[in-house]
Amino acid sequence: MSSDQGVGPPWKCGFPRRFLVVSDPAAASPVPPSPAPPSPLLALHEIQPDLLESHRASGGGSSEASSTADQGVDTPQLRVVVADDHPMWRDAVARDLAHAGFRVVGTAADGPGAVARTLATNPDVLVLDLNLPRLRGHEVCAELAAAGSTTRILILSVSGEAADVLAAVKAGAAGYLVKSAGREEFLEAVRRTAAGRAVFTPGLADLVLAEFRRMRDSAGAADTKSPQLTERETEVLRLVARGMTYRDVAAHLFISHRTVQNHVQNSLGKLQMHNRVELVRYVIEQGLDADPR
Repeated sequence: MSSDQGVGPPWKCGFPRRFLVVSDPAAASPVPPSPAPPSPLLALHEIQPDLLESHRASGGGSSEASSTADQGVDTPQLRVVVADDHPMWRDAVARDLAHAGFRVVGTAADGPGAVARTLATNPDVLVLDLNLPRLRGHEVCAELAAAGSTTRILILSVSGEAADVLAAVKAGAAGYLVKSAGREEFLEAVRRTAAGRAVFTPGLADLVLAEFRRMRDSAGAADTKSPQLTERETEVLRLVARGMTYRDVAAHLFISHRTVQNHVQNSLGKLQMHNRVELVRYVIEQGLDADPR
């Protein structure tokens, strides 16, 4: 079947046709069909989950482990919500999922509906259109993440633009598939998403990987540029973060009260901070409040 013009890109399903032309029908003998072309699923790219760890919690593993995990998923037990603002497309996707053995526990026509339905039913996978009314797809991802939802989100969109893909992934989407994908490719993407894989349409995986490498490198560069505190400054800040007064710190380290003040002021200048509260927050965030081993 296919959706009407204007509703969205065609959703193709059905069986391939093969034609055999012979000059002498009587001489024709059964000819085995030629080997099927490689499944488009082989073109699905997977990103190892540890590269997305800063945005959501997910498992790691090699490509071989990924395959094993996928095979271990029992499709009839997978629960799915479909969110799309085009009724015919939404119904077609839900119908294909149901025919493939998935349990469709709800559908939604807009962003708030997608959030509400997902939180109410807690499905394994939310198949989410990007351009929804009232809340866009990446905003839905962010709201679900803020609500503590464990549902994995597979974006299904007409857009393959870098900005759309990266916004969705950074907001918590587990995968991104364009609507030109075939039926079987889509169904397999849902299975892999439920199994904990990060699945992307070919070409988008490289885009996402490049962006996360850039973010990682930028973070590393920022770390190398951060001012280095001396051992004594770190020791003073550790004690201050524990609630000790400057005089208590001085007595503990056998230094003068004025020396403690100087260390704190030097640390404020190096870190470009303005008060003790900011320093304490920095010490805790950096894990400097723990006793050195």
